[in-house]
Formats: sequence, C-alpha cells, structure tokens
Amino acid sequence: MNYREIPAEKLQQIKTLGQLKAAGYEPESVKQELRRNLIKKLQNKEEIFPGIWGYEETVIPDMQRAILSMHHVNLLGLRGQAKTRIARQMIDLLDEYIPVVQGSELNDDPLHPLSRFAKDMVQEHGDDTPIGWMHRSERYTEKLATPDVSVADLIGDADPIKAATLKLPYSDERVIHFGLIPRSHRGIFVINELPDLQARIQVALFNILQEGDIQIRGFKVRMPLDIQFVFTANPEDYTNRGSIVTPLKDRIDSQIITHYPKSIETGKKITQQEAKVKAGQGELVQTNDIIGDLIEQVAFEARESEYVDAKSGVSARLTISAYENLLSAAERRALLNGERQTYVRIADFLNTIPAVTGKVELVYEGEQEGAGHVAQVLMGKAIRTQFLHYFPDPDKAKKLKQGNPYKKITDWFGDGNAIDILNDAASGDYKKALQRVPGLAELVEKQQPDAKGDEKLFMMEFALHGLAEHSQLSKNRLSTGLQFKDLLSGMFTMPSFGDEEDEDY
Repeated sequence: MNYREIPAEKLQQIKTLGQLKAAGYEPESVKQELRRNLIKKLQNKEEIFPGIWGYEETVIPDMQRAILSMHHVNLLGLRGQAKTRIARQMIDLLDEYIPVVQGSELNDDPLHPLSRFAKDMVQEHGDDTPIGWMHRSERYTEKLATPDVSVADLIGDADPIKAATLKLPYSDERVIHFGLIPRSHRGIFVINELPDLQARIQVALFNILQEGDIQIRGFKVRMPLDIQFVFTANPEDYTNRGSIVTPLKDRIDSQIITHYPKSIETGKKITQQEAKVKAGQGELVQTNDIIGDLIEQVAFEARESEYVDAKSGVSARLTISAYENLLSAAERRALLNGERQTYVRIADFLNTIPAVTGKVELVYEGEQEGAGHVAQVLMGKAIRTQFLHYFPDPDKAKKLKQGNPYKKITDWFGDGNAIDILNDAASGDYKKALQRVPGLAELVEKQQPDAKGDEKLFMMEFALHGLAEHSQLSKNRLSTGLQFKDLLSGMFTMPSFGDEEDEDY
C-alpha cells in the first residue's frame, strides 16, 4: 500500500522513525503536497473553496493555477472580499496528518530535520527516534500586520532567559527563540494587510521567500524552511498607511485580484450564508426575495455613489449586518405587539440605517450631507431600482395604452388624503392603513397576481415607496415612521425621503 493511502487511524500507530521508513514514507514539500491534493480534487470533480461565491470563473481558477505552479500568493482586494477566508480554506488541501520529530519546535520532518534539537534526537536515537503526528489544522498560522510587529516576532531572536536556564553562551544556537515563521515550517503562513507591515520588516522576508532560509542576529544559521506563504493586501492601504516594498512584491509569485459580487443573486448567497439568524427569528419573522434584493441593491448603489469613497470599497459585511438588523427590526415589532409571527416590511428595511452608516467611507461631499442622510439616499435608490422589476415605470405610465395604473392612487392623495405607516404598527393597524388607499390593492392584484396575504400587503407598501421614489408621492419622516401624501403638499412640509437634492431631511 502507498504510504499516502494509509488510513489516519493506522498512521497514529507509527511511533518511531524506523516504523515510518518501513511504511514507505518519503519527504514532500508543503507546496508539492498542496499541488498533489489539488490535482486529486480536480480529477475527482470535488468542490474547491466551498462557500466562496462569485469567484467561480475568476479568483478560484487563479488560486488553483497558483497552487499548481507552487507559487507564493498575494490576494489583493478591497475590504470584505473573502481574502482571509480563501487563505484559511487552503488547509483543506493539506494531508490530514504529517509525521514530525516528537517535541520539535519547528515541526521537523523525521527524514530531513532542521533544528538542532531534532538533529540531535535523530543522531542519538536513530530508528528509535519518537515520532508524533501533526493535524493539518495545526499547520496554519495567521498574523495581522500591525505597526508593532518586529523581526523577532516573525523570525526570532536570542533568548537571554533560555541561555541562562540552559547555562549556554550566546554563541550557541540553542539559545535562539524562533519566531512565527520558523514555527510554521511545513505549513501555511498568512500575513494579513501586508502594506501595514513596516518596510524594514518586509525586507526581512526577502531571503525566506527567495532562498527559503532565515538569518537571526549573528548566528550562522541556514534553515531551508518549507512554507507556503499567502499574503492579503488592500489597495487602499498603499496610500493611507503604507505599501509593499518593490523587491518583496517581486518575490511573491502570483498576485490575485479579488472583487465584489457582480450580481444581486451572488450577493444574496453570500448574505444568506454569513448572516447569523438568531434562535427563534426564523420562525417568528417571514421574509421574501424582494427584501433580500433591496439589501443587496444598497451595496451596489453605494459602490456607485458619488458620496462614497470608491477606493475604500463597500464590504459584504454591510449587507450581512443589514439583513441581521432587518430581522431584528421585525422581531422587535412582533414582540412589542405580542404577535407570534410577523412578515417583513419596507419599514424594517429602512430601519437598517445603523448597519449602513458604519460600513461606508464618505468623500467630502458625503461628509457634508452626513452619514445618516447618505444611507437614506442609498436606500431610496435601491427601492427605485428594484421597484421597476415588479411594477411599470411611473414616468412612462401615462403613455400606456391600458391607462395609467397609478392614477387612482395618486388622485386620492391629490385630494388631500395621507396615510401614516408606523415602524411598530401592529399587523391589523398596518393592514388598515394600506387598505385605505383606493386602487392600491387592485394595482398589486394586477401586477403581482401571485402575491397573497401578508406578501400582498408587503407589495402594497412597496408600491407606495416606489411611487415616492419616482416623485409621484411625497414620503415624509415622522418620529415613529413615515407619512405618504400628495407630492405638491409635501413640498410645503418636509422633503422627500431619499431625495438627493434635499438638504434639511
């Protein structure tokens, strides 16, 4: 039997170097190991990097090519683009267990020991050298680049306490305390936010990447480390906090550009996968696809907005947090009204503003408007865009052969009528308010005939918001909700929700 085919439980029975040799073990670099396991997964049509959506034709193939090429990798992209998650999932391409010299700090291969400890152990015990087994989860090391990171942290330094304890002179290499990188020998080492690493620290990585060895103080130590390096970097950091020094960038074999979801559907997959739905929320709050589309549309609108810094990006965490806030808003309303079940409303969507304001970096114009107002503008634009997927364009409604489907609604508001949609209104009050508007139920029945019950009420509220965003009605903020009224009368009271021209909202 090939050594690689031995089941994990039988591997655990191998306790000595002699038994390991008898099993046919041969050393293999971590890059060769990653390549071998990737080839096997590709041949077996297995999913690689599961749960990473939107990268099937871009980033994932690039990662696979880099691994097949046995390259060090830099994942370059804006915030919230799954860079760290991709790096962490590389663990799945490692063997489940590898043999190490028992007690070794550097995960020494029994047939190719690097450290003084492991060399002495093999020399002393020979085939009786004790062997341990290291799980792949222990072979992943991650370090966030921060200004206080030192060469000693990453590579190592002489340890005076160890020298005193072992009664050794500083000239003895056994007094070295190894840093994170040597301790990641035969594993994957990830440095997040590489540009934040000080330039002099980046220089210390040159030899490790190119020649695979390390240098510590005055010691003549040459250790051909076997490490798969993965770096992550944000282009925004290149100007704000630092940059990757050119010689280091030259030594990183593959630089892979990540990106945001290119479609609403992809964004929804990510949000649904990552959002933490609390115990009981799923049963208490009923949702629909439209509300998910609206949340994703906010992120798309933000990435195109003149108020938001495009270089900073808009993280997928915005939609995840907004979706969690949405469910909590509906849950809170149901709890206040003593209801055992509730259906999401557009009002719940508008109450996710706190999830948006902290997730976007504003340019000067956005700062002048204020984060809250910018969030309202983005939500208004999201409603305006998604509304056209379900109802006719109000701007062209007057030219329709079958007549303007919104006329009965706008005429009623034009007669001086108004309705209030309160955030925490009970289901009965919410229904009564919407049913007061003549023509609203008929509009939904005609345009969305499959919508019944609570979904129909949701579509009725959605129609009012859509008409307001298309300047057919005015939508004014109340302390506890919104008021819809005629556009002309609204001009003499408060500005329309989400209207970019309004300054006093």
